[in-house]
Amino acid sequence: MPSEERATGEARDGGTGWGDGTRRGDGTGREDGIGRGDGGYAAARLSLLTDGQRPGPQRRAALAAITDDWLAPLFARAARDTGVRDAALVAVGGYGRGELSPHSDLDLLLLHDGAPSTAVAALAERLWYPVWDLGVALDHSVRTPAEARKAAAGDLRVHLGLLDARPVAGDSGLVAALRTTVLSDWRAGAARRLPELAELCATRARRHGELQFLLEGDLKEARGGLRDATALRAVAASWLADAPREGLAAARARLLDVRDALHLTTGRATDRLALQEQDAVAQRLGEADADALLRQVYEAARTVSYASDVTWREVDRVLRARAAGPRLRALLGAGRGRAAERVPLADGVVEQEGEAVQVGRVHGGHAGTHVSRMPSSTSEEGGGGGGGGGGG
Repeated sequence: MPSEERATGEARDGGTGWGDGTRRGDGTGREDGIGRGDGGYAAARLSLLTDGQRPGPQRRAALAAITDDWLAPLFARAARDTGVRDAALVAVGGYGRGELSPHSDLDLLLLHDGAPSTAVAALAERLWYPVWDLGVALDHSVRTPAEARKAAAGDLRVHLGLLDARPVAGDSGLVAALRTTVLSDWRAGAARRLPELAELCATRARRHGELQFLLEGDLKEARGGLRDATALRAVAASWLADAPREGLAAARARLLDVRDALHLTTGRATDRLALQEQDAVAQRLGEADADALLRQVYEAARTVSYASDVTWREVDRVLRARAAGPRLRALLGAGRGRAAERVPLADGVVEQEGEAVQVGRVHGGHAGTHVSRMPSSTSEEGGGGGGGGGGG
């Protein structure tokens, strides 16, 4: 199967979830998942999202946790049935960070250590189809650690997603080794990757505008939004620079809360805070009205934008200093690395760097005393004549 594929949630092969044309049980779910089958996960998810509680970090973490609790036994059973060992199911991106919004995609990587392709494909089918059966959007890939590393090297977005890799089930050591490698590559390649990331952020800002000034801004893509906040995490992971921390975590959490409320209000995955949704979103968050909501969004966006400005200036400064360092050392080292060439002119007198220098011995070494500057043959002074300087 392709290593990278995107799906929106419709079941395949008649909706069986297994790809073999066979419906398991009575269609209400299989006995894997969180102890009650897929139907149990769906019920737990629905209960969590309709409990009347305001959106917040605890609910996002709880949604990620019940999703883990569903997928882990599903993976264990599928791995046992297919005979695949040395494999792991890995959450990446927002799911890896535990930041699942009500209608977020599940970003999943099936990581394996070179198992037979037919067995890996069968394992993947038994993982992906149950997710599609429930109508949950899925962004997935199947790779070995070497393939994941290669994909990260060629695609900045893949690399960013892998920085947040988190094991859900299977061989946690395989995931830990991949995380170490990916992070090491990120730091080693920071001088190349960070300018690429900065340009990606700038392009996105030009396309979507600045969230702090928009009446219907995109909470994720606009400047000062969630993508920029995630980019700051990546910069910090490089060890090259760090973002101002004051208020940044709270600003990020606030934007995530608004997105959660927007998903619940619209019943779909969207990041654009449309005018007609703002009063309902404000009500879910306990705000007085749309104006109060927008003030919260604008304040959070200003905090993220300010942190971005400071951070990217620091990245630019550090990279410029690093680039100048070798050139400066080369220039300084050129004068110290080898003695300047001396051309004998007369007894005890040499030409060195265009000057006549008298040479004498001091404590077994040579010491020079400046006598006069020698006009060079290319000097513009003195025309082209060979007058006074050339005599003895």
